[in-house]
Amino acid sequence: MNQELTAIDLFCGAGGLSEGLRQAGFHVLAGNDYDECAGATYAATHREARFLGGPIQDISSEDFMSAARLKPGQLDVLAGGPPCQAYSVYNHQRGMHDERSFLFREYLRIVETLSPRWVIMENVMGILSAGQGAAVQAILSGFNKLGYQVDFRVLKAEQYGVPQERRRVVFIGNRTGEPITFPEATHGPGLLPYTTVADAISDLPKLANGQGWTSDAYRTVAKSGYQKELRRDSPGVRNHAAPKLARINEERMRHIPRGGSWRDIPVDLLPRGMKAARRCDHTKRYGRLDWEGLSSTILTKCDIHWGAYIHPDQDRSLTVREAARFQSFPDWFTFEGSKTEGFVQVGNAVPPLLGRAIGETLLGLRDEARPSLAA
Repeated sequence: MNQELTAIDLFCGAGGLSEGLRQAGFHVLAGNDYDECAGATYAATHREARFLGGPIQDISSEDFMSAARLKPGQLDVLAGGPPCQAYSVYNHQRGMHDERSFLFREYLRIVETLSPRWVIMENVMGILSAGQGAAVQAILSGFNKLGYQVDFRVLKAEQYGVPQERRRVVFIGNRTGEPITFPEATHGPGLLPYTTVADAISDLPKLANGQGWTSDAYRTVAKSGYQKELRRDSPGVRNHAAPKLARINEERMRHIPRGGSWRDIPVDLLPRGMKAARRCDHTKRYGRLDWEGLSSTILTKCDIHWGAYIHPDQDRSLTVREAARFQSFPDWFTFEGSKTEGFVQVGNAVPPLLGRAIGETLLGLRDEARPSLAA
């Protein structure tokens, strides 16, 4: 690579995609998000970038160019993931009528003026069916009208070393006429083994229900290459505090083995609404993680009533740091705000390792035969 390539991250949140692009070799110049806590995290962890806070509707393309010290056409990559709640399968009233469905038009507004060479847009699986496909068609059409050829793929985070089952729709495009490529899987059958729950969190300090870790020090050595990588340059363990669960949930958890779920809880201990549930329903509710498996999709609230968020051995739910490990955030990444706000930041993020794989593909670092953005 002859020069450091530039990026701006819209709807950046705490900065998972920015961190991935930085690891790939990009110079991230600016980021924007309306969430104040996420913005505080981003500003503290991306000191080389200028953070522009507030709704994107209130920020002009000129603001971004001023922050990045660039003119139209000079930016290499404009990245971002418009808020996904309107498209999420967990939002049962999702659809194109939700005003959040149209925030991608703000992304297009910035694209039109900045005229970046490449664009990256990420979103949840629900975008494929939102408005019976209208959202995807609107995105493709919007980019095409601005002179961009765009393609999209469903990427599985676990295939890029992320220890989590996570599916995301990724749009990649350019105005240069270069071929559009997506990252090739590195983990899975016939490739490197998946990164497991044990690989991700087995070195973290033990906690009781409701207990917080008050010392920065690691108490054990790293037990996997993944842990060594995420510990690098970190002063210690941060954001490692278990939410306080009610006594009835402690009783329920004692009955759940590794890999088990609500089905292992005696009927008389189940929540009232679940006592009549069919055995095929709510498959991951009150799920306990298995050391040798993958984490469930990390959401903005790791609530054991809704998914497999119970520690493999300890009768408690996950901490923000464990969720961050499952998202592939380095340990030096400290999430500002309360535990609740930390979970939101982690759950909304693009896993840095997935962002890195996308960035490396664009840079041609995996295959020198691929055209470089700098060409």
